[in-house]
Amino acid sequence: MELHGLSHKMRQLRSGEDLIRQGDLPGVSALVVSGMVGRYHLLPNGKRQYLSFHMAGDMPDSQALFIERMDHAVCAIGPASIALLPHRELIRAFHRRPPLSFAIWRETLIDAAIFREAITNNSARTMPARMAHLFCELLYRARASGLATGNSCQVPIGLNQLGETLGMSIATVNRTLQELRAAYAVELRGGELIVGNWRKLAELGQFDPGYLHLKKPPM
Repeated sequence: MELHGLSHKMRQLRSGEDLIRQGDLPGVSALVVSGMVGRYHLLPNGKRQYLSFHMAGDMPDSQALFIERMDHAVCAIGPASIALLPHRELIRAFHRRPPLSFAIWRETLIDAAIFREAITNNSARTMPARMAHLFCELLYRARASGLATGNSCQVPIGLNQLGETLGMSIATVNRTLQELRAAYAVELRGGELIVGNWRKLAELGQFDPGYLHLKKPPM
C-alpha cells in the first residue's frame, strides 16, 4: 500500500521497540516502509503471544482506526522504518478517495484471515507443521511484495519470538528447526529464511495460501 501523498511522520524503530502498546489510545495508523514488525498480546505475567508479522507495504494496525483502545501491541522485529498516518487525515482521504478506504478495509479482512489461520495452526497442527506453515506464509508474502530473493527472505525473528508465536519452548523450537533442516526443507540463519525445498515445506506445513487472498500468486 502506498502513501499517495498523505501527510505523515516517519519513525525509526530499534529492534524490540514498541510502535504502540496494549491499552494505548490510538491517534495514528502505521505503514511499514522497511523492516518487519510483529503484533502481540501482552499477558499479565509479562509473556507475549505473537499474533502476526508485517513487512514493508503492510499496515499492521489499520484496526486502530475503528477501536477506541488498543487491545494488542505492535513492536519492531529487527530495525524498522514506519510512516505514521494521522487518523483524521486518513478519514478525510476516505471521503475524497473511496478506493483507499476499500483498500484499508480489505487489509483488515486479510489480517483477520491470518489470525484465523494462526489459531488453527497453533491448536490443530504438530510442532513441525506449525513452524513449516509460518515459514511458508512469510516467504509467500515476501515474494508477493517483492521482498524475497529467490527462495529466501529476511526474517529477523529470534528463537524466543518463534516460541512465543508457535506456543513452543526454546528447546522445542531448536529441536523443530533441526528437524526441518535435516529434511532439507528450510533453514533460519542470521535473520534470513532460506527455503531449500518449497514443495516439501508446504507439504509439511499443510500450507494452502488461499487465506491470504492474493490476486497474483507469487509461487
